Amino acid sequence: MSLELKPRNTVRAKISAVGAYVPPRLLTNADLEKMVATNDQWITERTGIRQRHIVDKGVATSDLAAEAARDCLKKAGVAASDLDAIIVATVTPDMFFPATACLVQEKIGATGAWGFDLSAACSGFIYALQMGAKLIESGAHKKVLVIGADVMSSIIDYTDRATCILFGDGAGAVLLEPCAEGEVGLVDFVHEIDGSGASSLYMPGGGSLHPSTAETVANKEHYVHQEGGAVFKVAVRKMSELSETLLTRNGLTPADIDLFIPHQANQRIILSTAEKLGMPEEKIVINIGEYGNTTAATIPLAMHTALEQGRLKKDGLILLASFGGGYTIGTTLLRWEF
Repeated sequence: MSLELKPRNTVRAKISAVGAYVPPRLLTNADLEKMVATNDQWITERTGIRQRHIVDKGVATSDLAAEAARDCLKKAGVAASDLDAIIVATVTPDMFFPATACLVQEKIGATGAWGFDLSAACSGFIYALQMGAKLIESGAHKKVLVIGADVMSSIIDYTDRATCILFGDGAGAVLLEPCAEGEVGLVDFVHEIDGSGASSLYMPGGGSLHPSTAETVANKEHYVHQEGGAVFKVAVRKMSELSETLLTRNGLTPADIDLFIPHQANQRIILSTAEKLGMPEEKIVINIGEYGNTTAATIPLAMHTALEQGRLKKDGLILLASFGGGYTIGTTLLRWEF
């Protein structure tokens, strides 16, 4: 292994706690059979999804994010008032402004924190993780809360079987703190964007290009639009390429990785990416069957699942990988420190 994985005489950031929250209401494949022309077998075979959690009317992204934040802080034994910053990764903010981070800050009582939202679709959490880590590594902050949260049901057309079967609602949060002596924490990352794929996965209406009008609503421009085939191919290729780049420059191979936590978009994408990397299935965290694609929340929710299953162990070497609309692609390498 590379010497880069050894502790340095500089400030490093680590994940010190993980929290999660999903709304209690379920939308199962059987439920979807009554809504669109689909069936449980078709959905399960093509996506691996059996159910997804959906909010009740009036429940917003900030509500889910605040619940995940409280869960994370409780597990860390940290008061919300001790937080320095809050970063919320989301593509479904409560509103254009104020930032969802402001709403979360007020809801959890983080009176000493500043914060902002980050929009990078399904790569949002990994991007926000690096932003939070840099605030720690700079020495400016000691406690940064990073949240991935989305209410995807608010932008899904439930008459479009190509998209409505995929997405669910949820939130996950991690606390970032400085590493103690001898700890490694977050090691390295490789991120990339490719705007040439913007029209393959996007929501056309509501922004400055197509402001909300009766016409944009009638044309269903306020829902997710996706070219599934194009997204599948690029997702597998780019997540595996960036993962290989990250491992190679740190003197590692897939055999050195203890756990692979990918974005939960589609089980076939996950397994195809792992196959290209030569990553055995027993090293992969997959929980898409229960939650569906919760966009920015999938990776912290998968971390939470891995913790519950006893698969995230101290000193384990963890690889994160994501792919989202934009296109956005992200990979992160870290040591698990608790």
